Amino acid sequence: MAKLYVVPTPIGNLEDITLRAINVLKSVDFILAEDTRTSSHLMRHLGIEKPMYSHHKFNEHATVGRVAESIAAGRDVALVSDAGTPGISDPGFLLVRKCVEQGIDVETLPGATALIPAVVQSGFPCDRFSFEGFLPQKKGRMKRLQELAEEERTVVLYESPYRVVKCLEQIAETMGDERRVAVVREITKKFEQTIRGSVKELLAHFRSHEPKGEFVIVIAGKEYRPRNEQEAESEEEE
Repeated sequence: MAKLYVVPTPIGNLEDITLRAINVLKSVDFILAEDTRTSSHLMRHLGIEKPMYSHHKFNEHATVGRVAESIAAGRDVALVSDAGTPGISDPGFLLVRKCVEQGIDVETLPGATALIPAVVQSGFPCDRFSFEGFLPQKKGRMKRLQELAEEERTVVLYESPYRVVKCLEQIAETMGDERRVAVVREITKKFEQTIRGSVKELLAHFRSHEPKGEFVIVIAGKEYRPRNEQEAESEEEE
């Protein structure tokens, strides 16, 4: 029985593609790509030649039905985004839902995504966390940040380099400028960098160093305290 394969692709370093992902991409009848130009570079690098069609946020409502019909008719299909795992802040959810509704098998491969490396290397608790993706750009943005100010779990956001400073200013306004944050940029790429500190410290940094690249902002939960603060409190009690 044919199925839909959801295939993660590298977010920077091309060596992060898995052997299983390569084998699936070689075996399917055609590939759906968020941007065929971007995905074509990867396919050429991997030596894969398959028919490729656009599947992005501007056309997915109109195409999911036809794609589901193709799979039901016996054609295996792979879905990829420009980078990372389809459906995670990228197109994919609508097609997966359509296939599930129609009883079509969906197989999602594990692989690259920016949020997991970012939350792990932030140094904040990562056994439980809230992934928010991209916050609303305007309406509802401050309200959501005010709600997240009370979140005790670590919070993970994606952000455009053009809004990093503004986002940190809004975090300072809603959560206080001493809230601990980690800003991770260009994960897996040549200029990967993680900067940790208070919101106030990171604001000072990015006001003097123009943000460039892809960003993940990791915010400590409301009750989080660095180990040195916990040890200082323990010494005072003794």
